[in-house]
Amino acid sequence: MAEERPGAWFGFGFCGFGQELGSGRGRQVHSPSPLRAGVDICRVSASWSYTAFVTRGGRLELSGSASGAAGRCKDAWASEGLLAVLRAGPGPEALLQVWAAESALRGEPLWAQNVVPEAEGEDDPAGEAQAGRLPLLPCARAYVSPRAPFYRPLAPELRARQLELGAEHALLLDAAGQVFSWGGGRHGQLGHGTLEAELEPRLLEALQGLVMAEVAAGGWHSVCVSETGDIYIWGWNESGQLALPTRNLAEDGETVAREATELNEDGSQVKRTGGAEDGAPAPFIAVQPFPALLDLPMGSDAVKASCGSRHTAVVTRELYTWGWGKYGQLGHEDTTSLDRPRRVEYFVDKQLQVKAVTCGPWNTYVYAVEKGKS
Repeated sequence: MAEERPGAWFGFGFCGFGQELGSGRGRQVHSPSPLRAGVDICRVSASWSYTAFVTRGGRLELSGSASGAAGRCKDAWASEGLLAVLRAGPGPEALLQVWAAESALRGEPLWAQNVVPEAEGEDDPAGEAQAGRLPLLPCARAYVSPRAPFYRPLAPELRARQLELGAEHALLLDAAGQVFSWGGGRHGQLGHGTLEAELEPRLLEALQGLVMAEVAAGGWHSVCVSETGDIYIWGWNESGQLALPTRNLAEDGETVAREATELNEDGSQVKRTGGAEDGAPAPFIAVQPFPALLDLPMGSDAVKASCGSRHTAVVTRELYTWGWGKYGQLGHEDTTSLDRPRRVEYFVDKQLQVKAVTCGPWNTYVYAVEKGKS
């Protein structure tokens, strides 16, 4: 078998609390920069003011407003209110510990519980590093909430495979590739065609019949990647994070004409164009309450996605980013915001193939490997 090509993690965007973003100094990094321990990192979870890194050897390191380190760590999930850590137990069980972010890894945790994992599932098919699987617990029947009660059970019939939390909403991907959402809906982030909240997980009917491979929750927007590499996106578009025309960027001259495909409640498709036939200005979209099918440049197929507070990142074999860019979190060597996907040229120039991406609210972390010579 061919030897695994070496890979490394890179970071860019907001680092106003001193969180690790490679070699950058000051409050922000505008272009991808290698992390000091990038080769050894296997999981990254970023909050607004600090970032958690887990190494292949099971060491957890915090960087930013929270600091410290711990061993025997299998996974970690950082949020502004708390840090959840999954540590290896003496047997098949794992120990879940929840800490207040300001006192993370010091003294006693706020809460701890032993969790029994289900049968080991497949990791990434090629064995590459990934973002952490928390907040979904290994038992797949509960998840960690940033607010008490920290342990939230899930209905067994949901058969959860992935769970992601936004600022006010949750997305769940089940074993059959169906998507469920619940929580706050005032920005259309639930995808049910309304701005109403949902107290319990509700099936995303607009995506029925389509098998999804991954979900991602932004602050107030949502993304999912289908098994065939299509991107569906919905929710708040204030900063162009849906790659749909937005008034804020049009006033800055950033919006261009484009076409997107929307799904009606009955699953039918409706074309929305970026400019009218008579040359009138493009219709601006502040809220998209239904999933919209997004075409990436050159018909690229997506394999992974992640969302920040108001920006979006998608991996093909390359990296595309768009949305809010004030702190350089889009990686385009500037602080421009975009309402259209744009390739991050750094990885192309360095002959690197992007394998994974995980966004913090205002920053972005990327795992990339050297491209083969073929």
